[in-house]
Amino acid sequence: MDISLSELRIVESELGVELDVLLGAIEEALLHAYLRAPGAVRGARVELDRSSGKFTVWAPELDEDGEKIGEFDDTPSDFGRIATTTARSIISQRLRDAEAKRILGDFHGKQGEIVSGVVESNASSSSEVRDLFVELGENRGLLRAEEQVPAEHFAHGDMIRALVLDIAVSPRGASIRLSRSHPDFVRQLFRTEVPEIDDGLVEIVALAREAGHRSKIAVWSADPEVNAKGACIGHNGQRVRAVTQELQGEKIDVVDYDDDPALFIGAALSPAKAVRVDILNADTRQARAIVPDEQASLAIGKEAQNVRLAAKLTGWSIDIRKASEDPQTQRELGESSN
Repeated sequence: MDISLSELRIVESELGVELDVLLGAIEEALLHAYLRAPGAVRGARVELDRSSGKFTVWAPELDEDGEKIGEFDDTPSDFGRIATTTARSIISQRLRDAEAKRILGDFHGKQGEIVSGVVESNASSSSEVRDLFVELGENRGLLRAEEQVPAEHFAHGDMIRALVLDIAVSPRGASIRLSRSHPDFVRQLFRTEVPEIDDGLVEIVALAREAGHRSKIAVWSADPEVNAKGACIGHNGQRVRAVTQELQGEKIDVVDYDDDPALFIGAALSPAKAVRVDILNADTRQARAIVPDEQASLAIGKEAQNVRLAAKLTGWSIDIRKASEDPQTQRELGESSN
């Protein structure tokens, strides 16, 4: 069975998708279908006649040395049904994509990006529910209560920035979910503020966040001449301060990533400074950090938040021990005083 080119030309005119693009997509899909069939010949190709809609599977003919000397028709006898189903599936997908693009307009493809909008109203009349509708040009996003930072409060008419979590298009229109509590919101804010991240010179290797309280990001650069941490902090702290202001005062620790887990763990405990980090068990990723007595509470943090975020950032379980409780540190101090 041949593919109806007349149907494809209708799709071409309605969607503005070139016929060659549709045919190329169908050829690729048919080739995948052929290669999954028993007895398929590797290196085959599918050809669709642009004038008749007839499709053919051409398989390579090899000599005794494995060299290609020609091609032969290896179109399966039942391939017509597969071709028809595949073509309809691709046409349906193209129609869905076109409808999504029509509904979303310039918003199409913004998932994972930060967008700005205006708070319209609460999505519920209940005072206990803080879901918000946000006007995003021709579209409207939903910022649910669980995607907000508890300490933040927005009123009708407020400008707001948020991360686009996901976009779905249904017969009723577009559904755009937003978030200000997701860790990637912090990641994208730094991408906006730090050109070196956007250019790929600096990489955010890891990020841990407790929204509204504290975030830790580990950064690295393959270029030895680029100070990754300094680039993210900015001159006089200007760049990290801009992120903090957008997060309404959330504390941010920018630390250097290191392949050496001991060095990375020590950096992750910022603002505390570890005297030493011992790797207790590399297989179970357990470590102990020795800190000055007066910095023990700083290393642990209020309600253990600092060490908890450091553990999330590094992927290691971290035990904090005071220097006065560590025999090795005491011996080293004793030796240095003699």
